[in-house]
This record gives sequence, C-alpha cells and structure tokens, in this order.
Amino acid sequence: MTIVEMIGQSGKMAVIGMGIVFSFLIILIVTVSLVGKVIQLMGLDKDGAEAKSPGRGPSAGAASQAAVVAAIGAAVTQFQKDNG
Repeated sequence: MTIVEMIGQSGKMAVIGMGIVFSFLIILIVTVSLVGKVIQLMGLDKDGAEAKSPGRGPSAGAASQAAVVAAIGAAVTQFQKDNG
C-alpha cells in the first residue's frame, strides 16, 4: 500500500466518521425536540403549569428568591462568627 492510497483511505475514514457523528447529532436534536413537544402537549412542563395556575405571579418567584438570599446571608454571618 502506497502513501497516496493510505492518505486516500484516511480521508474516506474521516469523512465516514464525521458523517456518522453528524447523523447521530441530527437524530439527537430531532428526538429531544419531539420529546419536548410531547411534554408540552401533555402539560408536564413546569413553565406551562405555572403559567396556567392563577394567583401565582412574579411575586411568588421574587419571594422565593428573597428567601434564598436571606438564607445565604445568614449562612455567611454564621460562618464569619465561627471562624472570625
């Protein structure tokens, strides 16, 4: 086998390998998109459930975020007391 034949064979293998990876990625994208649409149609997505329920607006998320910030602040204060 000459060097030219080896380079040609290497090129073919590279193209075949990239084609297989590209095909797998396309199949993966299509599958994830279809599953996402099925989940939305069934109403199992979190965003859809929050949007449909009345009485839960942006204030509920802000209150939750404020609670997280307060908990982090308390933890930092306690850490500084223990190690200060």
